[in-house]
Amino acid sequence: MSVFPSPDHLASWAKLCPRTIQSGAKSTTGPAGKGNPWLKGALGEAASAAARTDTFLGARYRRLVKRRGHAKALVAVARSILIITWHLINDPQACYQELGPDWHHKHLNPQRRTRDLVRQLEHLGHTVTLAPTVA
Repeated sequence: MSVFPSPDHLASWAKLCPRTIQSGAKSTTGPAGKGNPWLKGALGEAASAAARTDTFLGARYRRLVKRRGHAKALVAVARSILIITWHLINDPQACYQELGPDWHHKHLNPQRRTRDLVRQLEHLGHTVTLAPTVA
């Protein structure tokens, strides 16, 4: 792993990082590229299998597929698997610790969630008034 100084370098080599196409002020995304077909195939299979599990990676897939679609969510999970693998190979004392499928809900900021939901309702044309609940 000394060839890749960081996990981002490995993801870039494997072509599992997003590509930005810029022309003047216009910025769009494009395909990541071909990369190593054997590595991408193996990571794609692993990501597809991880998407069906009740783990952190499965929860990551389910969160992303709502916004980005199936293919981009699989590439994101494959990239996560590659980053985890880089850390495990690079540091012999490292061990993988599963965060669990509810990690995002546990670490979600309630004020931010409230603000986002209020903004969505106001965008739909509703007037929102918040009152604290009495315990």
